[in-house]
Amino acid sequence: MNAVVGLDAAWTATNPSGVSLMAGEPGNWKLLAVASSYGAFHLQAGLGRLDDVFDARILLDSAMRLAGERATLIAADIPLAHSPIVGRREADNAVSRLYGARHAGTHTPSALRPGALADRIRADLLGAGYPLRTIAPAHDGLIEVYPHPALIELTGAKRRLPYKIGKIAKYWPGLSAAERRARLLDEWRTIVAQLDLRVEGVAALLPAPDADAPARVLKAYEDALDAVVCGWIGTCVIEGAAVALGDADAAIWIPKLTST
Repeated sequence: MNAVVGLDAAWTATNPSGVSLMAGEPGNWKLLAVASSYGAFHLQAGLGRLDDVFDARILLDSAMRLAGERATLIAADIPLAHSPIVGRREADNAVSRLYGARHAGTHTPSALRPGALADRIRADLLGAGYPLRTIAPAHDGLIEVYPHPALIELTGAKRRLPYKIGKIAKYWPGLSAAERRARLLDEWRTIVAQLDLRVEGVAALLPAPDADAPARVLKAYEDALDAVVCGWIGTCVIEGAAVALGDADAAIWIPKLTST
């Protein structure tokens, strides 16, 4: 059995990072746990209340407690490279060439953001036995993933899905606040339903929040959802159903192109 950790890793140390854990074999995956932060993930693993910061040793310990075995692959949504990241990489350009017209190009990383945080994630996981994988096959180790183009591939959408809570006014400027939230929850339900077809338990562990929930609750749900998307991409990589866009130094893994 394989165990995949999905990380919606924040680009700064102060923002929460979503975490998911799924396990299984090609064609038969199950979501075991999902949380909107490291601390919440560790609580699910029975480790008690810990600081909400990245710690490779504790993360892997939590994953092992929940899965019953060592994690196979870590799929993280954060810029990663073998060399220091100081600006746009070929991986960013390759994704933007394919998905930029569909509003799913990458943000530009820098030495400051995510900077040292990304370097530490890569180095600490390398020290724990998870080298950064940029060339297929990548059945184990650490990979960089990116939810926006992956969701286009998952749903067959023509462009980037409008599912970010912080952008609902931009997505639907002519609607009321209540109508915008209703649209957002519909987008989340669509994503969850598609993921649930591929990974058992997604719908059960990610029920949609109430439309009148506080904004912080909606943002936490979004972070958890992104972590599940990251984990799903990891399962695609293990199945050989994903491509690495970039070069040997840095690559972003995306499910094989079916809609471009």
